[in-house]
Amino acid sequence: MEVKNLEKTYHPQDFEKRIYDEWVQKGYFRAEVNAHKTPFTIVLPPPNITGQLHMGHALDHTLQDILIRWKRMQGYETLWLPGTDHASIATEVKVVEKIQEEEGLSKQALGREEFLKRAWAWKEEYGGRIVEQMKKLGNSCDWSRERFTMDKGCSNAVTEVFVRLYEKGYIYRGNRLINWCPDCRTSLSDAEVEHEEKQGYFWHIRYPVKDSDEYIEIATTRPETMLGDTAVAVHPEDERYRHLIGKTLILPIVNREIPVIADGYVDKEFGTGAVKITPAHDPNDFEVGLRHHLPQITVMNEDATMNENAGKYQGMDRYECRKALVKDLQAQGYLIQVREHQHNVGTCYRCDTVVEPRLSDQWFVKMEELAKPAIEVIHNGKLKFVPERFSKVYLHWLENIKDWCISRQLWWGHRIPAYYCQDCGEIMVARSMPKHCHKCHSGQLKQDEDVLDTWFSSALWPFSTLGWPEDTPELKYFYPTDVLVTGYDIIFFWVVRMVFSGLEQMQDVPFKYVFVHGLVRDAQGRKMSKSLGNGIDPLDIIEQYGADALRFTLATGNSPGNDMRFYMERVEASRNFANKLWNATRFVLMNLNEEGLKEEENLPYYTLADKWILSRMNTVGKEITENLEKFELGMAVQKVYDFIWSEYCDWYIELVKPRLYGQEIHTKRAALYTLTYVLENILKLLHPFMPFITEEIWQHLPTTKEDSVMIASWPKYRQELNYPEEEEKMEMIMEAIRSIRNIRSEMNVAPSRKARVIAVVSDEVYEAMEQGKEYLITLAGASEVLLTKDKKDIPEDAMSAVTRGAEIFLPLDDLVDFEKEIERLEKEKAKLEGELKRVNGKLSNEGFLGKAPQAVIEEEKEKQANYQRMMEKILERLEQMKKKIN
Repeated sequence: MEVKNLEKTYHPQDFEKRIYDEWVQKGYFRAEVNAHKTPFTIVLPPPNITGQLHMGHALDHTLQDILIRWKRMQGYETLWLPGTDHASIATEVKVVEKIQEEEGLSKQALGREEFLKRAWAWKEEYGGRIVEQMKKLGNSCDWSRERFTMDKGCSNAVTEVFVRLYEKGYIYRGNRLINWCPDCRTSLSDAEVEHEEKQGYFWHIRYPVKDSDEYIEIATTRPETMLGDTAVAVHPEDERYRHLIGKTLILPIVNREIPVIADGYVDKEFGTGAVKITPAHDPNDFEVGLRHHLPQITVMNEDATMNENAGKYQGMDRYECRKALVKDLQAQGYLIQVREHQHNVGTCYRCDTVVEPRLSDQWFVKMEELAKPAIEVIHNGKLKFVPERFSKVYLHWLENIKDWCISRQLWWGHRIPAYYCQDCGEIMVARSMPKHCHKCHSGQLKQDEDVLDTWFSSALWPFSTLGWPEDTPELKYFYPTDVLVTGYDIIFFWVVRMVFSGLEQMQDVPFKYVFVHGLVRDAQGRKMSKSLGNGIDPLDIIEQYGADALRFTLATGNSPGNDMRFYMERVEASRNFANKLWNATRFVLMNLNEEGLKEEENLPYYTLADKWILSRMNTVGKEITENLEKFELGMAVQKVYDFIWSEYCDWYIELVKPRLYGQEIHTKRAALYTLTYVLENILKLLHPFMPFITEEIWQHLPTTKEDSVMIASWPKYRQELNYPEEEEKMEMIMEAIRSIRNIRSEMNVAPSRKARVIAVVSDEVYEAMEQGKEYLITLAGASEVLLTKDKKDIPEDAMSAVTRGAEIFLPLDDLVDFEKEIERLEKEKAKLEGELKRVNGKLSNEGFLGKAPQAVIEEEKEKQANYQRMMEKILERLEQMKKKIN
């Protein structure tokens, strides 16, 4: 048996890329339709082609890869399907900036066709960048199946779904109030608007009643929109205004007549109880306007400047108009008061510009009927959230869902498959451009200029990537997928839409579980962002510490649904853990020069320590499997860590060293077999979390059967390796060793100094302690171990500790060189006397007490008390030592 040792120093940069390339070359990531295996599928949430790997991606991908690698080892046909998203708004913004910077041109000056050439060139240049970064993290995706949301197959699926939904009456075009981003110049869905609390004002304005001295006082946070007011609404049962219902008001500044209407939408108790109605600039006002057949007057342009309906304010920015208008209202006596007010402001999720409600012709999806089956799958258990509490977020969104605005005023994206007859105005939706108008037979047709919301194509990702609308073997085999791993921040953006799309097109849920993780925050708990400058590049971490250390850090302490803080100290600890395993393996390999590493040959020679570690490995493996099945990845990785670091490295390796260095061949072989067998299983259990180091070590172990740990079998619980009695005995012995070590530490006993150990034991633990004598000698610095059932054998001066079923005594004479200890204590005493003199001097100094802050005085008093306590202990110890000499 040839043993090839590991490099002396653990240096992940030496082997991570080489190992990844080998995995790809050998096709270990590839998934095939296999009638003899059960499939396990995850579709990767496609990152944008504009971005690069950030810490959120790193967490998301690490969790997915852990599940995929685990299931692969369990024997499933695992497909982790990768891809990227075209990201309409984000990519268009980047491309526009690049063209402006390099060519000095706007996209309009270029024209649509030339602009799209630049956008595809951007995709070719930057689209693959994030894929290469994913590989550095160790993602075991089937790269042969990589997809892009605008590739031919996905684009065909988008067109097919649009046409089907339109034909069923779920998609319609209408002039509705939508969210508009004045900076991106496009509509946004409700999910793309982020709401944040901002300091604002309530402007109280007097609206005079026509031909009367009366007026109605309204309060608004957006006075510039009053230029588009077409009514003032009051509650029908509000006694204050009942006599004014049906009367006419004069709109200040504009001097247009508007009616007073009664509508139950108005809250009598809020503000003044009267609400200005601006149907073209507020979603609630829009609904009120429809009920009362009010005109819809738009007063802003697409860029949020004021238009011709704004009169003298035309051309002003909306905020510039606000200032001018408020000044005019004050000058003309219409402004009653201004009050500060905290309110929710909607901003664009891409550029943070304040969103403007705007009347526009757009395409919408009717959501009420599509939402019903998506709600039902939660109630009947076909779809489960982990943690379960996030199903409430999902349901709340669906139960209050509004029609989805799916058209975007952009050029990069899936162009809407709607065609307009230039002669008669007929609208046709089709899978390709019709040859002529269905109504007037004209050949003058033009395709809709808009593209679809990015999330429209992303909603089809679980089935469009598997070949739908074609009835492919992959679609039949891998759909529905098993788990979606995602952050809680896109449940309504993406998860909801995938579910109702899957149910509508495939008549089945797109995945069985939604495993929700939190955000990665900085060490202070803040969200990582460019503005704060607190982002950490995962590629920098990989470069410095290796991918395994980053992955292990992200998995450690991870709890489903909860945010986690990222500390560099944890990354260093993860690397130290890898180094510990590396060195432990080197130790095993250096001793692995014997034949006879077969289980059946070594069974008769197992010691207590062997049976203990085998039983612990068996139990821990079972627990880790159970944790993974419940998506408790943080608990699973903690158990792997504790077992490797503490039980295998710190205990078992130390326990077997005397046998490895001894002459007894059978017990030596049993130790080597156990060391390697447990190490193999450790590598399997650790592999999903730290794939690179486990592979490198696996390939150096001469006892392994499979070429790669990735295709090795996941450890199964073996009843014949269950040794509960030996576990119990070993725990008692380890507790005794820990107690002895604590006594020696408290007494500052040098490691080289041996001491007798006398244990008073009960009948129940006598056998265990008898078996553990050699371990106490090896690991507790015992010169000899005496077992007794009677305390009369205990010396008068002995340090003691109580453990399970035993009292441990160490004779003081064995532990201490009394003269040296007195010398050390005298030095400690002199040092403390100096400290006490200093602090007592300070606290008796009136000048110090009069000038120093109270916190500083209290700190000195605390030092004084500590020094006094330490002095008392030293004097007591000195007295003990001197008595022993005398």
